[in-house]
Amino acid sequence: MESTMKELRGGESVLEPKSNVGGGVEDVYGEDRATEDQLITPWAFSVASGSSLLRDPRYNKGLAFSESERDAHYLRGLLPPAVLSQQLQEKKLMMNLQQHHLPLQKYMALMDLQERNERLFYKLLIDNVEELLPIVYTPTVGEACQKYGSIFRRPQGLFISLKEKGKILEVLKNWPERSIQVIVVTDGERILGLGDLGCQGMGIPVGKLALYTALGGVRPSACLPVTIDVGTNNEQLLKDEFYIGLRQKRATGQEYDDLLNEFMCAVKQNFGEKVLIQFEDFANHNAFSLLAKYGTTHLVFNDDIQVKGHFYARFYDSTSFRSSTTVVRGFLFLQGTAAVVLAGVVAALKILGGILVDHTFLFLGAGEAGTGIAELIALEMSKQAKAPVEETRKKIWLVDSKGLIVSSRKDTLQHFKKPWAHEHEPVKDLLNAVKAIKPTILIGSSGVGRTFTKEVIEAVSSFNERPVIMALSNPTSQSECTAEEAYTWSKGKAIFASGSPFGPVRYNGKDFVPGQANNAYIFPGFGLGLVISGTIRVHDEMLLAAAEGLAGQVTEENIEKGLIYPPFQNIRKISAHIAAKVAAKAYDLGLASRLPRPDNLVKYAESCMYSPLYRNYR
Repeated sequence: MESTMKELRGGESVLEPKSNVGGGVEDVYGEDRATEDQLITPWAFSVASGSSLLRDPRYNKGLAFSESERDAHYLRGLLPPAVLSQQLQEKKLMMNLQQHHLPLQKYMALMDLQERNERLFYKLLIDNVEELLPIVYTPTVGEACQKYGSIFRRPQGLFISLKEKGKILEVLKNWPERSIQVIVVTDGERILGLGDLGCQGMGIPVGKLALYTALGGVRPSACLPVTIDVGTNNEQLLKDEFYIGLRQKRATGQEYDDLLNEFMCAVKQNFGEKVLIQFEDFANHNAFSLLAKYGTTHLVFNDDIQVKGHFYARFYDSTSFRSSTTVVRGFLFLQGTAAVVLAGVVAALKILGGILVDHTFLFLGAGEAGTGIAELIALEMSKQAKAPVEETRKKIWLVDSKGLIVSSRKDTLQHFKKPWAHEHEPVKDLLNAVKAIKPTILIGSSGVGRTFTKEVIEAVSSFNERPVIMALSNPTSQSECTAEEAYTWSKGKAIFASGSPFGPVRYNGKDFVPGQANNAYIFPGFGLGLVISGTIRVHDEMLLAAAEGLAGQVTEENIEKGLIYPPFQNIRKISAHIAAKVAAKAYDLGLASRLPRPDNLVKYAESCMYSPLYRNYR
């Protein structure tokens, strides 16, 4: 669907689609394409002429407007005479970015670009993803959230506070786009590892959705960042004269639940059944209950955690398309972090040999993140070995602050740790647990830095030819060990990956390239797969499919370098393959509503991906 200009009174014009196939909330993908990021709403037009065109980031091309476009759209004299290509604009911007020495300065420069020239912003991010990913998202976005009040210039999403209680549907209708496909929402209580940042957590949904577009190809106008502001318990922010949120303690209990319930119901009413809602950086107690409550009624996802347990919920039957109230036993959400880690482990098997059940896992960290990753690995083991998951869990051991989790501790363990309490004598620390269990794969999810000591890494290397060491905790200061420590202390034997980015390491005349278990490998392609298939619910098998899709993109060349994740420079191709795997699983499970099923899902996914190249205006 190409776009043309329709002339209005006063010499202005509006960008209008040539055809209007679909156009509704329910028909955007499949009939409409991801690259068509302009659907005119019933109540507003996007003026695209003269100075208004230059101020609209969706259509502004800056000096890339051609001579004929300058004549046709009243741009003469509003621009210098030079005409620059998008490639030359990109080159200039990268040079300018490199002049900034502080990451936060680069972040602010990129946000300014996004607000004035959307396509150039995404072109820059796609072409320079390895360099700019740490700026647009972690770790720099954390600092941006901490200082959000001071650097705030222009709102980039919807702020829904307690003041809007009873009016959330009206607030959603204030958003100028109707065809929303992905919402990332936070309440700001647990921003990265930085704690309660209240309303200033908005930087996280904004950054996450930028990656949905750049890495996964979801069109920008289909993305909606949302912050739910229920107050903050951060005293420093409450005293900050530049704080932009509610100046009150956090609402909890029924008041909190009612606001979130109104939001979830309003989203479905305004944007439809198939909008993906990603919960981001909620405190664990709320994240669990939200996924448990809405997982059977909405298309919801959380990048970081798992939920399991017994609770009352509305159960959706994809065969009969009916719902009923029931007790869901052992209901499980397996989320993005776990899928990324599983993908790295599966790829590592190309080096180690065998299947998952042939290996022994030891985790440092038995919180919700650690147990969630462990559960997904156990599920994949169960699938590969055709064995009950209760049996495959016995190949996975966890260490918490009190030592190895064993059956004699079961009465004092939190519920999510109990499945991992195996028969073994008590072991008080990680080093002795490594010596006792002799794991082939050591995974850190403790959130405590430098806990993989020299003695620990030497021990795990003493009985493994190629030990897999994954130090997943963020930020860099909390990583269980650095890449240099892992390679040096293992004498170059380690297959290493981390949650934080580390540069290449040279040891004993050989270059080692560490992998990064970054959620950005999974969630953009995962979200694209849900959207292009019209999926109505997230199922744990889709996460398994996403992990398998990522592992399948690790090439022999990557393996030769010791990499268990593919280079980020190929992320759009990787996302298309992940989307195809996820969509295929949705069709297999009867949860997809985009019919008929495309013959080639990879090509279909690629065809639906947003392109940041400039359009020609007539």
